[in-house]
Amino acid sequence: MIKVDRAVIVEGRYDKIKLSSIIDGVIIETEGFGIFKDKEKQKLIRRLAEEKGLLILTDSDSAGFFIRSFISSIVNNKYIVNAYIPDILGKEKRKDSPSKEGKLGVEGVSKEVIESALRQAGVGCEEVPASEKRLVTKTDLFNDGLSGGAESSIRRKKFLKYLDLPERMTANAMLELINIFMTYDDYKNAVIKSAEEEI
Repeated sequence: MIKVDRAVIVEGRYDKIKLSSIIDGVIIETEGFGIFKDKEKQKLIRRLAEEKGLLILTDSDSAGFFIRSFISSIVNNKYIVNAYIPDILGKEKRKDSPSKEGKLGVEGVSKEVIESALRQAGVGCEEVPASEKRLVTKTDLFNDGLSGGAESSIRRKKFLKYLDLPERMTANAMLELINIFMTYDDYKNAVIKSAEEEI
């Protein structure tokens, strides 16, 4: 796995699935053009940009460039690194026919093509050992009443509100972001303080 410190922005879930087998890092999907109306996701992307920086890896067709341009319009360019996959004609295995422009997207290119795109963008492609910091786990979420219990959804909603994160976020997505933005001690303090929040 390639360790990527920046949050990686891709278009869809198949792109995210493909990258998840290649990189170790946060991957956010725009849900295609859904990003244009999703204010909560825009807010999350801006926050990730300021905390970690962004790596945008969209398809090389016109839709991919349109989405890339939109993200550049809502995030300061100093936080953005762009990675580009080359124009490769073909069809993704799961599709019946090629895309409108006939080009392979992120999901359809090889691991080597993605690694090359990352290198060209200045993102290292070396294996990096995992951090030794204490990560928040699913067990922690359960023990702190944020998942798996009768009142978990209410507690999680308060917790997400306290952290200024989207209330519809799943426990798994929340866990991923907690480990990006917070230390374990920060998390424990936030659990206590968020319990006092009004919904």
